[in-house]
Amino acid sequence: MAKQRQPRAPAAEPAEAPPRPALQEVSQFMVLEREVEIQYRPLMLEALQNKVNAVADSLQGQTPACSQCRQTMKRHDTETVSWVARFGHLHAAVTRYRCPACQDELRPLLDLLGVEPGRISGSLARLLALLAVVAPYALAAALAWLLLGVKISPMGIWKVVQRLGESTCRYSEGLSQYHADSRSEGACTQNAPPVVVLSVDGSMLGMQVRAQRRRRQGCEPLPPLPPVKDGQFQEVKTGVVILPSERVETSPGRHAVVRRLLVSCLGDADTIFAGLYAQLRELGWVGEHTVVVIVGDGAEWIWNRATRFVRRCEILDFWHALEHAWGFARLNYGEGSQQADRWVHQIATDLRAGKVQDVIARLQRMRPKTPELREKLQCLIAYYREHAGRMRYDEYWRLGYGIGSGAVESAHKQVVHARFRQAGMRWSVAGARRLLALRLLLLNDQWALLDRLPMVSVA
Repeated sequence: MAKQRQPRAPAAEPAEAPPRPALQEVSQFMVLEREVEIQYRPLMLEALQNKVNAVADSLQGQTPACSQCRQTMKRHDTETVSWVARFGHLHAAVTRYRCPACQDELRPLLDLLGVEPGRISGSLARLLALLAVVAPYALAAALAWLLLGVKISPMGIWKVVQRLGESTCRYSEGLSQYHADSRSEGACTQNAPPVVVLSVDGSMLGMQVRAQRRRRQGCEPLPPLPPVKDGQFQEVKTGVVILPSERVETSPGRHAVVRRLLVSCLGDADTIFAGLYAQLRELGWVGEHTVVVIVGDGAEWIWNRATRFVRRCEILDFWHALEHAWGFARLNYGEGSQQADRWVHQIATDLRAGKVQDVIARLQRMRPKTPELREKLQCLIAYYREHAGRMRYDEYWRLGYGIGSGAVESAHKQVVHARFRQAGMRWSVAGARRLLALRLLLLNDQWALLDRLPMVSVA
């Protein structure tokens, strides 16, 4: 007879309650740091205001010319305006000029300083955008107070991101258009690498279902919200550019890249390839003898646009090739069966050895018993036949090209998932496009480029 388990006796309570954990006093050094910051912040604001005044004084007596008709503009009025900087509010007396002929207006001081009345400007705007690139807007607002001592609402940070993000988008799109013209000049290709690897893929992003905000008409209540539809997604296409010569082996069988360049867009296939081509020309990485290796998952939109590169090598991602084999193996041998594991393992070994034709021949000799299995097998054979020229994996390994798209899969997690696919997030097309452009600047170590881009007005 089985022995019955005895009920566990309740643990005896300690004689005394545990002590509350103690907190130490704020360290003396941290107190000194904060005292210095409080003491010198007003002085830094005063020094910055003096420099602004000096710039304003240097423009006295200078009358600008109209950019369209080149006529001398007339002084219209002067008013005191202010804007927000890192150390506080700044102000200046700004003169506005107007062209008598074409009625264009100009405020030389604001144009020279690169600021806008009543708005966050300068390095503070760039720092706030940086916080929004790595954290949601509400958390970025909290970080702004903790790190910068600046109180701002999440909506205030959102507005900064829209203005800087739109400027970054326009620059990136203009760069793509510039390099798409055969008459444009790229960087010097004298030291162009012999091989460049491009890996391209797509990832889905949850989008807002309302194309525009509701508008109140006078005193009438807001119109009712339209019904929310499920499955509202849009694809973000991402491309990764790496140099095989900079791939290092971090552990046996595992490799990592020293440097990579990311290109991403919320657009069509032509846009992502135009961006990749522009970046290659901008870096001088595509010379007369450079071989461009394109790694993809078999999607037709990738191979159709790979023809942009004359000297190219197309590679079907090894793991996607195995996924199709696994689909048939699970159906034929059963989910989780050891026979399916052995069968796919043998196919993987043969594909790595470059024996794709042997694999196809072996598949053709199989005789499935059910119509479903026969259809699945024919699809697998057709897939391998179509991409056989992109499955010479032994040769790709020997040349150091790599056979997988792990780089772009990792890029999806860093570019899209970490910031855009948190719980409950839904994006407008414009909002995602602008924040995506800023995040790419950070991940590509090009954030300093933002200092040379103006803040633009957006609707």
